[in-house]
Amino acid sequence: MARRPDLKTGPARLVALVRSAVPPMHPEGLPFVGVSLAVAAAGHRSKWLRRVGLASAAANAAFFRHPPRMPPTRPGLVVAPADGLICLIEEAVPPAELGLPATPLPRISIFLSVLDAHVQRAPIGGEVVAVEHRPGVFGSADLAAASEDNERNSVVIRTPEGVEVVAVQIAGLVARRIVCKVKVGDKLTIGDTYGLIRFGSRLDTYLPAGSNILVSIGQRSLAGETVLAELP
Repeated sequence: MARRPDLKTGPARLVALVRSAVPPMHPEGLPFVGVSLAVAAAGHRSKWLRRVGLASAAANAAFFRHPPRMPPTRPGLVVAPADGLICLIEEAVPPAELGLPATPLPRISIFLSVLDAHVQRAPIGGEVVAVEHRPGVFGSADLAAASEDNERNSVVIRTPEGVEVVAVQIAGLVARRIVCKVKVGDKLTIGDTYGLIRFGSRLDTYLPAGSNILVSIGQRSLAGETVLAELP
């Protein structure tokens, strides 16, 4: 006797397909989407207002998307902490508020446009040994001066081997809010989500001296997946 098809298979597969194709949203985006939907609901008699509200909800859901990522498993790698365009590779002194030696270190800067996913991920696995926020201006994040002048939040992660990597969230021209969800003593796995900046920003990664940089200016990065460098 022929078996009846499993009625749950079709819907379950559809749900799985949607989940794999449409990334989830970071919780920081819920208030923005909620307000936009409220505007759409309030405009039930105004087609224009309803369209504006729905368009705003869709735009915010897209901006705050939180796509799943698969970090590399080979030890000794540093991955990109953010999606975006690699705009600078140079040597620079880490942020002064961290109290680190004033010795220039390799620095890779990633510029995030409003079209990029704005969640930040741990560039390495290890323990958070410092978190420092410094107020500043809100200049264009794609300029070299942004690393020094703009508002920023720095996180230092130390691997079990004692190697430290610094990730610095930098506010941009439109960005007015830096979110950092980690504190000193927290343990992170490479690729873990730890923060977010809205809306347009920059991420600087300071590497240990002697690191082998594996990216170039103009390359695009995916947070948690693109390998920036090999540790010395």
